[in-house]
Amino acid sequence: MQNMLPCSNLASAKHLISIKNLDRQALDHLMCLAKEAYHGKLQGSLKDKIIASCFFEASTRTRLSFEAAIHRLGASVIGFSDAQSTSFAQKGESLTDTIHMLNGYADAIIMRHFEVGSAERAAAVSAIPIVNAGDGANEHPSQTLLDLFTIEQKFNKIDGIKIAMVGDLRYGRTVHSLSYALMNYLDVTIYYVAPKALQIPDEILIKLKQKNVTVTCIEKLEQVLGLIDVLYMTRLQKERFTGNEQHKLEYVITAQMLKKQARNKMIVMHPLPRIHEVCTSVDATKYAWYFQQAKNGVYMRQAILYNLFFNSFIANHKAC
Repeated sequence: MQNMLPCSNLASAKHLISIKNLDRQALDHLMCLAKEAYHGKLQGSLKDKIIASCFFEASTRTRLSFEAAIHRLGASVIGFSDAQSTSFAQKGESLTDTIHMLNGYADAIIMRHFEVGSAERAAAVSAIPIVNAGDGANEHPSQTLLDLFTIEQKFNKIDGIKIAMVGDLRYGRTVHSLSYALMNYLDVTIYYVAPKALQIPDEILIKLKQKNVTVTCIEKLEQVLGLIDVLYMTRLQKERFTGNEQHKLEYVITAQMLKKQARNKMIVMHPLPRIHEVCTSVDATKYAWYFQQAKNGVYMRQAILYNLFFNSFIANHKAC
């Protein structure tokens, strides 16, 4: 392995299931490792490992960036991107039996599944690390970690940030995980911009208030566009709707709106894919950070995987 600068003496985590399980020290540690990955210092560090990439639900960025991270770390990847071709879908194999089976083939499992709590169920029976790549409308911890890395990359800090999360906040797992993560930082202000039917869940609001995070729930984006550092847009999560649910979002950001109202250093983020909520006119502006955000997924996911296997770091500690 190349001359990697150690970031911490933290022990590696066995699983990454929920962002709620990571404290500020762990978050800072992973940010530091992602910087190491950005500079190429983690390449080839997992040459003897096999990682199972198991996506029971559709994915583009998460799956491909995890697999790119695996290749850059020098590990091998096995798995599937279409659950319909597996025994789980075709023959009725249970999730827990699938996990038991994968334990015999790989050293870690990256899993996306459509059911809330599926990652926790998998971790309960797995002797090898499980990384939650999204469990229904619940959480998406690796997305949140790359989101934090992107914010820090732009502003050199996360403390004191003012962020607006916009769109489908009820079913959007990325904003759920990001909200929990921001509880670890100081002087953060969050604006939740959504129609009442799609506002952030009450249990998250309660936790934020317990942590003394400044929170405002509103319906009109124009009220906060000139106040924030980060505009975090999301799409309508139609695949999460139940029964006869019908919702509509009318939030659309254009280059002209940003030019007129946004702060000079504000950035627009989006977990992607976008539908209509971020106009392509924004792509060529200085505000557009969503493609850099997606690229950062490779660095942060290298950090996550590296951290699963190494309990300590070389001597002569030097902080990032």
